[in-house]
Amino acid sequence: MLADPPAFTPAYDHELAAALGRTGAEVELVTSRFRFGQTPMPTGYTRSEPFYPLSSRAFRRSRLRIPVKAVEHAPGMLALLRRRPDVLHLQWLAAPELDRYLLRTSVATVFTAHDLLPRRTAGKRSLWRTLLARFDRVVVHSEQGREVLAELGVESTVIPHPVFPSDPERTDDGRTLLSLGTIRPYKGLGDAIAAAKAIDGARLLVAGDPLEPLNGYREQAGDVAEWRLGYLPQRELERALGEATVALFPYRPELDQSGALLQALGAGVPAVAYDVGGIAEPVRRFEAGRVVPAGDVEALTAAARELLDDGTALAAARAGARRAREALTWDAAAAAHIALYEQLT
Repeated sequence: MLADPPAFTPAYDHELAAALGRTGAEVELVTSRFRFGQTPMPTGYTRSEPFYPLSSRAFRRSRLRIPVKAVEHAPGMLALLRRRPDVLHLQWLAAPELDRYLLRTSVATVFTAHDLLPRRTAGKRSLWRTLLARFDRVVVHSEQGREVLAELGVESTVIPHPVFPSDPERTDDGRTLLSLGTIRPYKGLGDAIAAAKAIDGARLLVAGDPLEPLNGYREQAGDVAEWRLGYLPQRELERALGEATVALFPYRPELDQSGALLQALGAGVPAVAYDVGGIAEPVRRFEAGRVVPAGDVEALTAAARELLDDGTALAAARAGARRAREALTWDAAAAAHIALYEQLT
């Protein structure tokens, strides 16, 4: 049983559940209604949506959603923990302060630390040390993530985040930089804008759902940026990926891995990324772009300029993105998860 109570990562949940189903495992995904778009139809697994029956349907980003969700959380978690699968694999803990008291079960448990210490509670290290100790196994997506949790005294298993493969029609003009994914302060959109403005003839395509005000960014970008805002359906996501020459990931060190990065690599788009969390690992391992020091806008600019101006370097980085796509598959991730589950059953 895979569980993503808040439906934070529906695309990841779907791909992993489907890949596990292809191994012959009987898989159920337990989650809530995704509030911002359609989710893929289950293939080789079943999906139920018992969590947050009111708050996930009646609200989008209203402030009223949070208190309603808090009331709904405990009944949903207690119902989940009464289930008796061979393995219960939680992808997210939506309310860690409550889960500290609720999370007790006799079945084998696994947790994937997508965000090693989620932003809202990152300072509560004793809370996360207690919670992570409740699980029989903890999964991270990078060696950097494993080292971070080791500092908390938590052992973990590295299973790299697979790419999201796609084959969009290539329409890029050779000068388009892409900023992809939800727009949050830690994503470093201001750095991406600064880099694009410093490169002659560059265009910045910003594609994603804003979770912070954009007024300052729009003023900063001027006419260098095109804005495609909101939660993009798959066809619009692929259109943006098809137009991109290079994707930029100037993130601050607040998460382990980026689904948007794996979308870009899966479409054959090379990346320039700050060396934070585990984000640099697939770029560096497969030579799928450039890794530069965190917060160094000049280095970000220089790396992006090199790939835009040097056809040989760009072709080599694109080849690296294709190598990542060939190696970081969902079937490989499913096999690694099955091996982990078999240690517990």
